[in-house]
Amino acid sequence: MDLAGKEILPGEVLPVVIIGNGPSGICLSYLLSGYTPYLSPEISHPNPLLYSKLVEQPHLPLLEQDLEYLCEGLEGRSSNPVAVLFDSLLLPNSDFGLDCTSPLEWRFEAERAISHLVLGKGPPGGAWHAMEGSMLTLSLANWMELPGLKLKDWMRDKRRNVRNDRATPAEIASYYQHYISQMCLEQNFAPGTTVTSVTRQHVGQEGSPSYWRVSGFQRREAQVVEDGSSEPEEVPFSILTQNVVLATGTHDVPARLGVEGESLPFVCHSFWELEAAIARGELDQSSDPLLIVGAGLTAADAILTAHHLNTPVYHVLRRSVTDPGLIFNQLPKLLYPEYHKVHQMMTQQQYRPSPSPPDQAQNLHTFSTPSLSSSLRPPSSSTNTSSPTSSYLGYLSFPRHRVVAFKPDRKCILESSSGQQTVIQVSKALVLIGAHPNLSFLEENGRPLGINPHETITCRRNPIHVDPFTNNVIAAEGPGMYAMGPIVGENFVRFLKGGALAIACDLSKRSKNGR
Repeated sequence: MDLAGKEILPGEVLPVVIIGNGPSGICLSYLLSGYTPYLSPEISHPNPLLYSKLVEQPHLPLLEQDLEYLCEGLEGRSSNPVAVLFDSLLLPNSDFGLDCTSPLEWRFEAERAISHLVLGKGPPGGAWHAMEGSMLTLSLANWMELPGLKLKDWMRDKRRNVRNDRATPAEIASYYQHYISQMCLEQNFAPGTTVTSVTRQHVGQEGSPSYWRVSGFQRREAQVVEDGSSEPEEVPFSILTQNVVLATGTHDVPARLGVEGESLPFVCHSFWELEAAIARGELDQSSDPLLIVGAGLTAADAILTAHHLNTPVYHVLRRSVTDPGLIFNQLPKLLYPEYHKVHQMMTQQQYRPSPSPPDQAQNLHTFSTPSLSSSLRPPSSSTNTSSPTSSYLGYLSFPRHRVVAFKPDRKCILESSSGQQTVIQVSKALVLIGAHPNLSFLEENGRPLGINPHETITCRRNPIHVDPFTNNVIAAEGPGMYAMGPIVGENFVRFLKGGALAIACDLSKRSKNGR
């Protein structure tokens, strides 16, 4: 949809604007477009308690039922009750590795459709278009699918095979784009749009209703001029809406360590910067080690990428390798062999400094530059679990360490949990410790909307505070603001669909009541 200079005229108010066109926004658009879930008369649910509740009013669509009542007694891997409910209905007994048929049947009912607009910076699919195309997703492939279109069926039509029941991000991004086309949702999407402001605004005389004004610009290709060149132009838009949904995800702003020298040119904060450095030929087996900071799966992907190039790696993480909170200790070995390999590297190739001499004033050890054989050697004053016969030459982990400072000469100062410091020489540093959502279009970057209104909004530590059964933002300036997806703590596609159900259900009931 082209928003070229779009300014809603007085009296024209769009019912819903969704900010974010990733899987959250796509799923909500599907539900708002008239696609309605009903209990199938032919299929039961393996949970007898839930099924007994569903058959009490089998003629009612799920959007008109009492979600809180249906959620009672359900348990799952999400803290969001509606997410557990919807996941249980879409993928019954999925946690047990079973592929049970969903008891839901989807009917298209045009009279239930609610007019809406989905805004996104890039093509529909959100951050999945920016992810590395050859890696495998953490989630099982069917956990990534959206209602109404089986991912495996789509991949079979494309003559692709799902490896180990997992797919690549490129395949998932393509699936989401196909989903929009298959479900005829294109008219609801406005790609290339950046939202710069969301404010509460009164329209008309005092005492008249107030709405949300969503403003920003849409990037589109300009017309080709005489010399054959063209420059993309940014066309402003301003829209009034009764309801605004925040579905921005959390991949916009990489998290930072906040230490000295972090802005130096050799310090990067995204996997894509690593790819660019590799493409420029800046990293190979003769390079000084690449420092990777972080203990998540993106850090693991970076380690695997560097290991494939025989580029030596120093890996710094705050946790112990045996910490049960470490993601690697939570993944089945057979399903995630590549991440199990990284965990083995972390465990077998740990840096263990020897006790420091009592008269050493600063308790500082210098780590020698590795040899060109890409086998990292510990300093002479320390011991290490690695050996010349190790399968993981060229890698060394620093568990329970943190970065204290980056220096212009590409030296980095590390500090252990006991306070001992080590200096290492690196070629580049890659800080992969998560990301924050970009909520710059909200007052104070959305901080007042968090569970802790004095802290920055983050997915894990301080998500936006919402009602668990409607996803209404508790501290919003006025009614009609919702949030869903990672910014409310739901990182996995499997569970963020519950937020779409909660919002669609609330909007449907409000629409039915004439509000």
